[in-house]
Amino acid sequence: MSAALVRRLASKAPTCGIARRSSIQLAPHAQLTAISCRSLNYNHFVGSREAVGDSSSPPPLREDAKPFTLAVKDNIATASFPTQCASHILSSHPSPFEATIVRQLRVRGATIVGKTNMDEFGMGSHSTNSVHGAVKNPLAEDADVSAGGSSGGSAVAVRLGDAEIALGTDTGGSIRLPAAYTGAVGYKPSYGMISRFGVVPYANSLDTVGLLSNEVKPIYDLIFGTGLYTEHDPNDPTSLQATSRQRCSEASPSSLPNLSEINIGIPIEYNISELEPSIRDAWVDAAAKLESMGAQLVPISLPSTKEALCAYYVLAPAEASSNLAKYDGVRYGVRGEGSDAVGETLYSEARGSGFGEEVKRRILLGTYSLSSEAMDNYFIQAQKVRRMVQKDFDRVFKLDNPLYEPEQFDLSDMAEATGMEDKRGPLQVDFILCPTAPTFPPRLDEVQGQTSVDVYTNDVFTVPASLAGLPAVSVPAKAEGSRFPAGLQVIGQYWDDKRVLLLAEKLKAAMS
Repeated sequence: MSAALVRRLASKAPTCGIARRSSIQLAPHAQLTAISCRSLNYNHFVGSREAVGDSSSPPPLREDAKPFTLAVKDNIATASFPTQCASHILSSHPSPFEATIVRQLRVRGATIVGKTNMDEFGMGSHSTNSVHGAVKNPLAEDADVSAGGSSGGSAVAVRLGDAEIALGTDTGGSIRLPAAYTGAVGYKPSYGMISRFGVVPYANSLDTVGLLSNEVKPIYDLIFGTGLYTEHDPNDPTSLQATSRQRCSEASPSSLPNLSEINIGIPIEYNISELEPSIRDAWVDAAAKLESMGAQLVPISLPSTKEALCAYYVLAPAEASSNLAKYDGVRYGVRGEGSDAVGETLYSEARGSGFGEEVKRRILLGTYSLSSEAMDNYFIQAQKVRRMVQKDFDRVFKLDNPLYEPEQFDLSDMAEATGMEDKRGPLQVDFILCPTAPTFPPRLDEVQGQTSVDVYTNDVFTVPASLAGLPAVSVPAKAEGSRFPAGLQVIGQYWDDKRVLLLAEKLKAAMS
């Protein structure tokens, strides 16, 4: 069966042990100067310690603190840097406080080297929707190529070695997609594990703070080696309570067993016609390597995948339209020169001049989906699809979702079009292996000519895990015939982050 599965993926007929983390010295002046020079080429930083004259004293360090350099996405508050979300409406907005995750990393030894460029308010897949201009992919020296988005600046920072760790946010793939495009490792934790306090919100029920690095080990050490995953933040209502964290940790295995005891799910719906042949080949190669190491490959069906992207682009803009309502030119935002307008005129002028085109497009889309005439047909239906996506994942994973009571699933829940040979019944999986992105990074001039729908389809493989709140890691793999790597994604059950990272490390080593 496994051999047949590999052959099926390889066909052109689609359906629709880790080394200790090394310490890094604090960034000296020479290193900061080099970072500034590289930023001129790739536009990945919007502010550095040298540029803003950061003179803040470091906080008291933990006894187990180890120095490392940290880049922070421009939508995460830092006390010594402006936080403007790559938007004109927040030009030079001073951060009134420091985000919880930034404070947590600083006491663990982090030195912030700068704030990274991004898509405005996290809305985009190529880091082109920025008031600072587009981020450029360092893997392409002869052309301006997309670095992915919206955390493109963070991905480039770690890829170039400007920071050992970079903070990003992932709403529908904004960490994993840039990681795939630049050859970095991108980790989206389980929803509620990492505090969102101090993060400028895009979509509250989806936003997740995550990390990028060149290797899996630094991320694993930071999250689990220092106990970061156990820390509840009372300032963040979406941060999982301490008792719930303990219950989830007790329900999740603490170590990765021998691969001979592991089932790897291969979702048949992810083998789409738009998938680049070289990326499909890398996926097949990764599955074959894991099988040769003892893992069992299991074809699985996630039928709601087909509706997930549509649901996401209803739910996320709807939440964004609410979150961004406060940028009215009074509480937040810019005022036009010489403008003394009041009321709706002030509101429309401030938002019209302050927001970029993509942000305005999503605000309008979200406002409409929340209107009385569209609420039932769009927003409510999208919420139902979201629950179906979560139910699909819960059905195929061996582990029960620790947030819910175990539920028995009937095979009739699966789509009628799913072949009987794919309905594996009780045979469930530990992890899911799939591509991160269906294509290689496009040239920036090609991005400008794409329709919104073309851009949105980049998230087709990353959105389902976001809708379900599951942990996912993107690791690079060599793609034959391309100078760019293919991104491969490992997805696990809720709060199974530790094993997801451990398997991702094994996969990255095997694909190297």
